[in-house]
Amino acid sequence: MTRADTVAAARIPDTIQPGGVESENHPWRIRLVKHPERFESSFFQAAKRTAHKILDEIDDADLPYGPRPVAPAHWEMHHGGSLWVKTTSGWRMYRARAGIEWSMQFCAEPSKIDRLRQDAATLVAGFPETLPALAELGYEEAEELLRTPITDADGVEAWTDSLFNACVPMSRGDHQGILPKVPGEHHYPWPVKGADFFRYDDFQLWVTLPDGTHGAVAPVDRRGSGDGHVRLVLASEGSQAADALAEAQDRGLMAVLPPNSSAALQAFAHQIESGQRTASGPPATRRAHAHGNGRDSRAR
Repeated sequence: MTRADTVAAARIPDTIQPGGVESENHPWRIRLVKHPERFESSFFQAAKRTAHKILDEIDDADLPYGPRPVAPAHWEMHHGGSLWVKTTSGWRMYRARAGIEWSMQFCAEPSKIDRLRQDAATLVAGFPETLPALAELGYEEAEELLRTPITDADGVEAWTDSLFNACVPMSRGDHQGILPKVPGEHHYPWPVKGADFFRYDDFQLWVTLPDGTHGAVAPVDRRGSGDGHVRLVLASEGSQAADALAEAQDRGLMAVLPPNSSAALQAFAHQIESGQRTASGPPATRRAHAHGNGRDSRAR
């Protein structure tokens, strides 16, 4: 990202002759139109039925993105590159190099989608129980999907809505939520959002910044160090924090917030004593607030 002062100071090469400056006197606009009616294809209906049967067979501890929703909540199937295989210990889901969102199929080049098919076929071949198990669940089309080259839009559509792309099971929040509620994969970059599925339960990844916008932070040292600084890893575009983050990246630095900042205190709130004014120091002796699986707090 280039800062404004850098642009202002940039010299025009001698080989380029200035010809004046043009600008437009009206703001850009986005036209809001009705979404074309979206229906569930027969491919997607079959894939979802199969995914739900698979999820019914999986123990809660083995769910790819738990916990299991409790009614009236339900699983939403994310077109995120779901590669389901049957291992000797049960069903597992891996993720493809790229997932194809439903709307993105209309810009998808068939040969590039076919490479995803080939990747999936190679993976499934390593788990020979997969195709017989899928057939037993009623998903007989799996074998044909994996062996048929994708050469046109029909093939792209079939793959996009198949079990091997369209069935990453997520809660509604993890799928398409927006802060200050649960941040969803649709709206937040995966390198940051993905940490929600492996962070310690007592670390608060998502925080509210002083200007009221939301961001994400990470510790700067390993758990047990007692260091309460946090690194800013995501900030809302146009916010003061985003400007600071962009400058840090330009200069090859980290944007770090001090232990007494509101962001650090939020991040470590369940690891420090109530009312403590710094996130640094020895861990709290009390038990952590229950998150997810409710494990006890341990030292930062």
